[in-house]
Amino acid sequence: MNEARPSPVIPICLVIGAVLGLGGSFAPSASLRGLAWGIDGIALIVAAALLATHLLRRGQDTVAAGFLIFIAGQSLVVSGSALSLEASAAVFGAGAGLWAAALLVISAPDLMPKAVRIVGCAAALLLAATAVQIFAGRGLTPLSEPLPFFAYPLLVCTLLGWAWWCRQPTAT
Repeated sequence: MNEARPSPVIPICLVIGAVLGLGGSFAPSASLRGLAWGIDGIALIVAAALLATHLLRRGQDTVAAGFLIFIAGQSLVVSGSALSLEASAAVFGAGAGLWAAALLVISAPDLMPKAVRIVGCAAALLLAATAVQIFAGRGLTPLSEPLPFFAYPLLVCTLLGWAWWCRQPTAT
């Protein structure tokens, strides 16, 4: 394996996370949603941990820190996967806030492709708005519309952009 490129496990986990995360939002039952979101969350935590390690070894400390923040947020979100939407709202709000922070920290340096960084920043703004509303006591759940429901496609596009970046020959 080429040590200069990220592990091939990373894009696989990112794609699994993206597909199951979005798919879980449309699951016909709470048990299927919980299963999809549980697997999605674990896959994204594995990918982010491997990316953080890879980037730390290459001196990309800021982006690596962003992936560590992402792990913290994703850990909160996955902890509510098997709960009812209402019961998981508080931990989801905290996770969404950390996702937003992570996306901004990862997107700030000029490492990822510009389009991925722009979409990541847009997702961060929507997720931050979601977190603020939940913290302020608004009764949002992980599937409330318009937010956070319409933030997910941007998050998924960002995850897929990271996966694509990992497979590029020039990935740091």
